Amino acid sequence: MGLIEAFILGVVEGFSEFLPISSTGHLILTARLLGLTPGNFLKSFEIAIQCGAILAVVVLYWRDLMINRLVLARVICAFIPTGMVGFFLYKLVKNYLLESANVVLGALALGGLAIIVMEYLFGRKGGKVKKMEDISYGQAFLIGVFQSLAVIPGVSRSAATILGGLSLGIERKTIVEFSFVLAIPTMIAATGYDLSKNIQYFTLGELKALCVGLGVSFMVAWLSIKFLLRFIQTHTFLPFGLYRILLCLAWVLFV
Repeated sequence: MGLIEAFILGVVEGFSEFLPISSTGHLILTARLLGLTPGNFLKSFEIAIQCGAILAVVVLYWRDLMINRLVLARVICAFIPTGMVGFFLYKLVKNYLLESANVVLGALALGGLAIIVMEYLFGRKGGKVKKMEDISYGQAFLIGVFQSLAVIPGVSRSAATILGGLSLGIERKTIVEFSFVLAIPTMIAATGYDLSKNIQYFTLGELKALCVGLGVSFMVAWLSIKFLLRFIQTHTFLPFGLYRILLCLAWVLFV
């Protein structure tokens, strides 16, 4: 992987990480379009690059985590099921699922349909939970269960948590922000675990590519977060659901 490819993947990651369209799915499909071989480094890159986007959340929401212990406690509670599922299914995800464009396309299509259905069922209802600290521990744990579905590339971590939160009666902006902060321990754990097993095998050029991807994804993710928070004030998630389905159709027909 060259620096140009790393830059492109960084843009894709930063743009898609917090939108309900699956950043991992987009990274896998983009890598295919760029002609990159799905080797060990590329799969680690697709996991680790997400920490660049997560850093944007740390900068924007560090007060909620460091000062508001009620929010931190709920984030930890939600992380537990995700961490367990990710740990036990790591080899399956790394060795098989991250190599399959078909898995990504199927998950994107089904996820898009799920967004449309969930918006129809819950989108028009105003959530009763207005603040992150008002999310119950039971709701937080269930959100973590929803998030664990995102070990399947193409599902989308943000889509799973947001739709799960809407179904639990959490206000739209609140669950979006909770999805942001929940990404911090989730992606740090996933990246740390993967790099601890593989970083010693990376070449100097690969490490440079990873650094470029991390930096670019951080800058683009900052803008993406701002966009999504403005977007949800006047829009539903239906456009993202339609986009996911249309992307799958375009891939099947033209790629």
